[in-house]
Amino acid sequence: MILLALGSWQVHRLMWKTELNEERLSRFQAEAVMLPDALDDAAPLVWHRVWLEGRFHHEAEMFLAARTHDRRVGYQIVTPFEREGGAAVLVNRGWVPLESKDPATRLGGQIGGTIRLEGVVVPAGRAGWFTPDNEPEQNLWFWTDTESLAAKAGIPAPAFLVDAGPAPNPGGLPIGGQTKVELRSEHMQYIVIWYALAVSLAVIYAIYMRRGRHPDEADESGGRAG
Repeated sequence: MILLALGSWQVHRLMWKTELNEERLSRFQAEAVMLPDALDDAAPLVWHRVWLEGRFHHEAEMFLAARTHDRRVGYQIVTPFEREGGAAVLVNRGWVPLESKDPATRLGGQIGGTIRLEGVVVPAGRAGWFTPDNEPEQNLWFWTDTESLAAKAGIPAPAFLVDAGPAPNPGGLPIGGQTKVELRSEHMQYIVIWYALAVSLAVIYAIYMRRGRHPDEADESGGRAG
């Protein structure tokens, strides 16, 4: 019964996550809208594509550590983006390899002047059980604590980031389009495991009970063999 309950719970989790991923994809695939000048509650726009105009403050870059792209480890670059007529926001411009952490190695991508940017609104992150602590004094971040990131950048704290879209930057770096919209789902394999264990245990129990009901037959056959 416990194994069946665990399998049923995983079915419920699978349905919940499938519905959540469908909602995220629906928002992501909708037409991009202008990011409002003031956004006190970002929830309605989370996972929605937006566009905004302004300029980057590259001198205030921040680095999200231990990020991978094509199985290579590197950083993601978070840069304050000053909007024309709107509050500044934090933009995750994308991934760079370890050897390109220094902005001097990717000057082509340090775009100046006013630009139009398209990206995706993503919520602030949360630290997991094994996530290292952020190191603001070293300008290294292991999870997207938007309040601390904004304080480091010297702007009011937004409760969201904008992940830059996949449009290539001059020089090729940073590599945008790093947003992971869909949640990872492994519930189906757990469903199979728990239900398979339940069936296996039921079969083993049935065999045990069947043998237990005929002890005399086992003794007689053993005696004849002797």
